[in-house]
Amino acid sequence: MLLNNLKNMINDKIKGIGLVGLIAIALVVLGLALLNTSKTSEQEQKAITSTNSLIGKPLPDMQLRDNTGNVYDFSSLKGKNAVLFFNEGLMCYPACWDQMAAFGTDNRFNSDDIIADSVVADSVADWQKAIDKMPDLAKVTTLFDQDAISSRQLGIVSMGSSMHAGQLPGHTYIMIDKQGIVRDVFDDANMAINNDKLFEMISKY
Repeated sequence: MLLNNLKNMINDKIKGIGLVGLIAIALVVLGLALLNTSKTSEQEQKAITSTNSLIGKPLPDMQLRDNTGNVYDFSSLKGKNAVLFFNEGLMCYPACWDQMAAFGTDNRFNSDDIIADSVVADSVADWQKAIDKMPDLAKVTTLFDQDAISSRQLGIVSMGSSMHAGQLPGHTYIMIDKQGIVRDVFDDANMAINNDKLFEMISKY
């Protein structure tokens, strides 16, 4: 009985609004959705422009720490071709974890000429949970970008692959040559293991 009364009340409200009113409401909702999409696209475009502006220049020198507390600054990458993989980290299971583990177990990215470091916004303590669950992650050089500060400065948190736009990176690779110059920025919304593609790209530097 109560349910029927509620249905009748809803129907009465709809009738009171009328067809024109319902169309107006639908148009407002559609307009808000399009506005939000437009803002997101604009944000993504700015991020792409920001990261593309890195190409051909030295990567801004930022300091990140690994799980043992060692400090890495980007200028120390000189002398090797390097891939920096900025990703969502802990919450991105299994895609990001698989991508990172693939680097750690691929000798092409652990050589005298080429290295791959992964950058996550998690804490060292939290990341240990990931290693416990997927031991191959221990083979990866993982750098900790607390609160995604460096990721924000580089414009990576609003790329197309980011599922947490403005907060966390998605799946973005910054590729650097032996002189420390950014040669490519590859943003992968497909969340695939890209070792073959990345190795082909970096071998040309």
